[in-house]
Amino acid sequence: MDRQFNLRRTMTIPMGGQEPEPEVQRRVDGRTLWSGGAATAVVAALIALVGILVCRWLFTIPILAPKRDGAWGDASTAGYVFASAAVALVATALMHLLLLSTPRPRVFFTWILGLATVIAVVFPFSTTAPVSQKLATGFVNLVLGIAIGTLLGEVSARATQRRVIRRSYPESTPPPSRTPDDGYR
Repeated sequence: MDRQFNLRRTMTIPMGGQEPEPEVQRRVDGRTLWSGGAATAVVAALIALVGILVCRWLFTIPILAPKRDGAWGDASTAGYVFASAAVALVATALMHLLLLSTPRPRVFFTWILGLATVIAVVFPFSTTAPVSQKLATGFVNLVLGIAIGTLLGEVSARATQRRVIRRSYPESTPPPSRTPDDGYR
């Protein structure tokens, strides 16, 4: 019995979780992110233009302008196209900020852009325009939100590199351990 106690006394009992937690560092390539954001802005502008033309030419729905303005509409068409591109650039800036500052940035971006898209889809229904115009505008806004979200999500994945850094204890200090003499049994 004495021998067992002495044997236990000289053994060390490792404590669970002694290794420090690994640190994950994220590096964002701004050039890749912003060139992808610029390309997304071009795609968004073209989606807006195509959406307006399809609504006016195929369905003869005067989205954003009265019928008398023709298929190309008036200045509001150009404003809608440029606003779509600007929204894509603002979304790129938001993604860049989230990548630099938050954990799980793509989750937050998806929620923010998803809710902004819902607002853009629902907003036309607050106007006095006919239901067909409301539906057409809401649909174009929905396609724009989905396109901007998916494109920037993929661009941000490509522009981000993750590196896991495992820290270890310094050579001079061994990891802490417990022995039965420390009062632990």
